[in-house]
Amino acid sequence: MSAWGNFNFDNDDATDFAGDFMERPSEVQLLEALITAAEGENLEADEASQALAAAEIVAAWHGKPGSDFLPGLFSAIQHLDVSDEDELLDLARRAVQAVLQGSELVELWTENGELASWQAAQRDLLTRLEA
Repeated sequence: MSAWGNFNFDNDDATDFAGDFMERPSEVQLLEALITAAEGENLEADEASQALAAAEIVAAWHGKPGSDFLPGLFSAIQHLDVSDEDELLDLARRAVQAVLQGSELVELWTENGELASWQAAQRDLLTRLEA
């Protein structure tokens, strides 16, 4: 049975991404997930979930973690070496917007009747990603 909830770490794809990041925290891993979403179209749920998890990590690194941020990630982000903070924040915002505009997650949340709650969580994330 897979995990599923309104927050961005409430699903298996996001927690798998977070686990990989905890093992080997790197800006490259975040960039890969964020670029896939920001430059992609019709994102699959796994890609979108990973991008949202990456964006949550960026927000926490920026000092604005979400209420569901995984405690184990705090030590990983302390060792994160970022080459351009403004660029990373911008990419994270674009990735979240892309997920909101065209991803399988939008369809899934629409089908289960919880789209408004999920969208609110993403708007909160976008606010936390402001420079």
